[in-house]
Amino acid sequence: MAQSLLIGTKLKMVFQTGINDDGKPMLRTKTFSNVRKEATADQLFQAANALAVLCNDPLNTLERTDSSEIIA
Repeated sequence: MAQSLLIGTKLKMVFQTGINDDGKPMLRTKTFSNVRKEATADQLFQAANALAVLCNDPLNTLERTDSSEIIA
């Protein structure tokens, strides 16, 4: 039976920098690698909000990306 081994986690913060001529939001991303694999969603949310205070643009979305290795 195959198993999944978590090898890394990234946190991606998406900021809205403005609105284009079509009325759609213009977005900018900042990705943080080497995030603790054990971090909970609540911990990541709190950290992202603390970082967002230091930025000029409002935080639009927050994404967590986990990478896993499949082993047999």
